[in-house]
Amino acid sequence: MSEFDSHRRAKIVVIGLAGLGMTLTSAFAANSDCHGVKVDVTTARKQEFRPLVASAMTNKVKPAQVKFQAILESGKWSAVYVSTPVAEDGMMFFQTVNGKRQFREVWGGYATPSEKPELVSWAKKLGAPQDLAKCFAETVTERR
Repeated sequence: MSEFDSHRRAKIVVIGLAGLGMTLTSAFAANSDCHGVKVDVTTARKQEFRPLVASAMTNKVKPAQVKFQAILESGKWSAVYVSTPVAEDGMMFFQTVNGKRQFREVWGGYATPSEKPELVSWAKKLGAPQDLAKCFAETVTERR
């Protein structure tokens, strides 16, 4: 994902080394860093987020081409870890304003567990709640 737009353009924030070679499982859901965050990747949630992800991207992609590794939700904030055929994997952040989800920012790259505090700080600066910020950091640093 090199660029996205949703009434504005945002560059990827790359934290750590380039490249992303991890596979996420639902095991992180039980982690205390994700306590209180909705983390289920259901068919209904995928259908809800696919068009949002596709419309936020500068490089056009069909909603059916969006693949999800994680969908995190807390309050009015959501973060979806997505893969598409036109960009590298990334965690896209959305905020619900007046009942509509709006794209806020994307994070892409690779991070190690030692970078969790920086990741949490980055997400909180966007306005994401503490629990979502911590779960995001856990999710993108989880490796098998």
